[in-house]
Formats: sequence, structure tokens, C-alpha cells
Amino acid sequence: MANAPVQRMSQLMAKTLRDDPADAEVLSHKLLVRAGYVRRTAAGIWSWLPLGKKVLTNIERIVREEMDAIGAQEVTLPALLPREPYEATGRWDEYGAELFRLQDRKGGDYLLGPTHEEIFTLLVKDQCSSYKDLPVILYQIQNKFRDEARPRAGILRGREFLMKDSYSFDTEDEGLAQSYALHRQAYQRVFERLGLDYRIVAATAGAMGGSKSEEFLAPAEAGEDTFADCPNCDFAANTEAISYALEPVDGSAVAAAEEIPTPDTPTIETLAASLGVPASATLKNLLVKVDGEIVAVGVPGDREVDMGKVEEHFAPATVEMVTETDFAARADLVRGYVGPQGLEKVTYIADPRVAPGTAWITGANKDGMHAKNVVAGRDFEVEEYVDVVVVQEGDPCPTCGTGLKLDRAIEIGHIFQLGRKYADALKLDVLGQHGKPVRVTMGSYGIGVSRAVAALAEQTADEKGLCWPAEVAPADVHVVAAGKALQTELALEVSDKLSAAGLRVLVDDRAGVSPGVKFTDAELMGVPKILVAGRRSAEGVVELKDRRTGDREELTVDEALARLTA
Repeated sequence: MANAPVQRMSQLMAKTLRDDPADAEVLSHKLLVRAGYVRRTAAGIWSWLPLGKKVLTNIERIVREEMDAIGAQEVTLPALLPREPYEATGRWDEYGAELFRLQDRKGGDYLLGPTHEEIFTLLVKDQCSSYKDLPVILYQIQNKFRDEARPRAGILRGREFLMKDSYSFDTEDEGLAQSYALHRQAYQRVFERLGLDYRIVAATAGAMGGSKSEEFLAPAEAGEDTFADCPNCDFAANTEAISYALEPVDGSAVAAAEEIPTPDTPTIETLAASLGVPASATLKNLLVKVDGEIVAVGVPGDREVDMGKVEEHFAPATVEMVTETDFAARADLVRGYVGPQGLEKVTYIADPRVAPGTAWITGANKDGMHAKNVVAGRDFEVEEYVDVVVVQEGDPCPTCGTGLKLDRAIEIGHIFQLGRKYADALKLDVLGQHGKPVRVTMGSYGIGVSRAVAALAEQTADEKGLCWPAEVAPADVHVVAAGKALQTELALEVSDKLSAAGLRVLVDDRAGVSPGVKFTDAELMGVPKILVAGRRSAEGVVELKDRRTGDREELTVDEALARLTA
């Protein structure tokens, strides 16, 4: 392979900025724009400039190498997809407003692919007819589309993004488990090569469906996911995936339920203050509508309802809060004084903390009245227990009971054991060993390639700018000519020698730009090694700086070449 030509900054499309973009909220957004890696085209839509494209391509290369290493085969499928396969699996509706839908001139319905489970299933159905054709793992690296309600954080949450999605197809569950394990190991190698700090945590399947699911999370303040980590055991999970066992208690000794006057106490705070009890002694009952039907959600008064968990539980149904109009139409529902006892035509679900035998102070379904000694399982029935509270720091670990620690993180990968959800919907069978049709079982596995760029920027940047790991950096060495003709001549000469030795070189040969600006830009752009042809150029001496550590030393040109090519 020919050596890459030296990239001269005098010819590079990379305009750096001194100030943060006005709309930038997170570090990666600020620095990737300021360093000339990306530019905003529209809300949630980004253009990749030459330096950014190099980083993106390097990440693609690493992902591709590790996927190929497990025997996966790369394909490219269309991004513009027909409605019918997604309707067959139910995801045309399940995706809701996040799905980009469009029509052709003949009125045919299409979508821009958010993921490709359906299309890969149909491809295998067309190409594989016998158990001898399986197992097979297929993948692609392709732009995906989701109509985010509020695109934010630069490339972290966009409406168009680059993703590696792969799919495994096996005839037996044991084969699926093996394909899943292969991907899990490959992802670990990918993220280690990228230089990312990451955690593997239990996760929910969401609209993807299936059974087992794990996320790969990169801890970062800019992350939109919250995960819980146990300091005492190996438990780790997205907070949306944490569940607790139902533990009934003996409530036989609790006195009979009794209504008590509590005027002007429509909130948990006012009720607890009025009665002189902790909020944890009260039962909060949140009313929502699920496809128009009223559902009450019971949780301890000191906890908040996680609406994401509620929506996940009832998906694909639409969940919304009840309104004043809903209360007006139901005289039996008294705002601020709802209790589970005696509710009619209302489905009641509760968090496992509202276990059978537990006693509560809760609404009496009368204005200005509450009831005490209301016991779950005696005075009211819970139709279904669902983990719906917002997980808090210090909540007990479901495995060992130690208080959990919470951290923010960026989701960079997700793996699913889908099972036969898509194969059932699209009737994917192959002829088995005994001559009878066998339904295929599937796995789905994603890596956010463009998102990994932002995650790396968030984790590795410092106060001066970006600071790329060597394997993903846009160049190996950033050569800076401090300004004078002799210095520029030496910088170009050294750059050519480094390139001939196989290194990727970016050289700042811009005329009329001060040394201070060049040094600032070199720090901002984040190439691992910075080589400066400065005041001692006439002696053949240059300065080599490590971008991450800040260590610097003066070397002869030959010494610098030997050090960088070692």
C-alpha cells in the first residue's frame, strides 16, 4: 500500500474557531466544531469535514476488522425501505414519531431505516434454504435515520448517524448464544482498540424485542443514559433495566383502614407535613392514559415514577398523562386524593415496593380526605407489579444488597438476543437435518460509529482541545513550522521523511499565521504527537511534544525520525 501523502494545512479544508458555537451544549460538540472536524447542516444533521472523516474512517476500519475476525460478512442494504416488512413485525407503528416516513409519486409508503432487522431477515430468507447454510453473520456500516424530537449535543444525538449493525442467524438457541458471545467479545476488542473507557450493563430490549440484551456504555457527563454500578459485586445495569423481586410482608396485625380528614393536602409534601409522617409512609398514585384507558401507577410517596419505564411496559400503546378534562369526566377520580381502594374502571399497577401486606396512607377518593392503614392485598389489589420508580443512588443492589452508585454514560453499543420475533413475523424457515422446516433464531448487534467519535472526544479531551488515541487520530504526527522560511523548509522536509517511513502526517505550513495560532490549533486538533520546527531549525533541532502528557524534548531531526518511527 502506498504511503499517504503529507496533508498540508495550507490546502486543508479545516477552519478552526476560537470561540464555542452558540448552540453547543456539550464538550464534544464544542471541540469538534471548533477544531474543524464537523459542521452543522441542519438540526441533527452534520457534515464531516476532512479531519473528521479521517477519524470516522479509522473507527470504521477497526470495527470492520473485528467483525471480519469473527467470520461476519459485510453487505450493503438500502437505506430507503418499503413499509410492508415493518408493518408485518409491527414496528411501522411501534416506532411512532421517530420513524422517517415518506411516499413516492405513486403513493407507496417507505421509510428511512432506523435499523434493518426486517430487511436482513428477508435477505436470509431469499438466500438460505437449508440448515447447511447456517449459521451466518451479516453486517453493514451505514447511515441510519431517526426523527429525534429534540436533536442535541452535536453528533451524540442526531437525526442521521453512522452505525454498524450486524445480525446472526442460527437454527438453535445454543447457536444464538454462541453468536451473541462472539459479538460481545468482538465489541470488547473494538472499544479497547478505540481507547474508550466502557462498561457492559444489562439493558432493556425496547422496540427491538427479544430476550437478553446488554449495552456498552462510555461513562461521560454528556451521556443521556444513567447506569447503576455495584461497588461490591459485578452487577451493572441501565437504570431502566433494574428490577426487584416482589417481597410480600405480613400485614395481618395492621388495624382496619380508616378515613381521616386532611384538608388542603393534595400533594405528598403537604400530606406528609400535615400528618407528621415521612413521605415514604404515603402511597403516590399517578394517573395516566394508555391508548385512552385510565391506568393508576402506585409507588411509595418518596419516589418518582419513571415514565420511560411505564412507556416501555405498555409499548406499543400510547401513554399520556390524564388532563383536567379527564378528571371532569370522572367524578370518582378526585385530583390530589386518589387512592387504590374502591377504584372502578381503572387498571392498577404498582412498583414491587408496594408489596402485599405493606400498609400505606393514601387518598380516600374524596376531596380533603385520606385513608390510613390501607394494606396492599387486603384493601386493594394490584393487577400487575412493574418496576416503575426512578432508581436512586444508594438503592440496594438486586444481587447483593449493597448501595448502588449511579453514573451518566453514552451508549456506544447494544447487543440483543432477538430470538424468533422477526423470523415468526416474516416466516423465516430453513429445511432442518431431519427434512422438516426449522424456524431460525436471530441476534441483532449495533455499534454507533459516529457516536463513538463524540464519546472519544468527551472522554479524552482536555482544557486545550481534542486528544485522540493513536489508532483513531487523523494523523500520527502534526508538524508545525513556526513561521520563517527556514523553519517551513525544515518542516516540509521532515514531513516528507516521516511520510516515506509510513506515518500519516499533517503539517502546518500556513503562511501569514502566527506561531501562537499554529500551536493553539495543534493542541485543539489533538494529533498524538506534535513536532515543531522552531528557533533551532538552523541547527537541525526540533521539539517533539506528546499531546496527551505535555512532555516535550528537543531532538535532532534524525533522533526525532527514529523516535517517531520506532
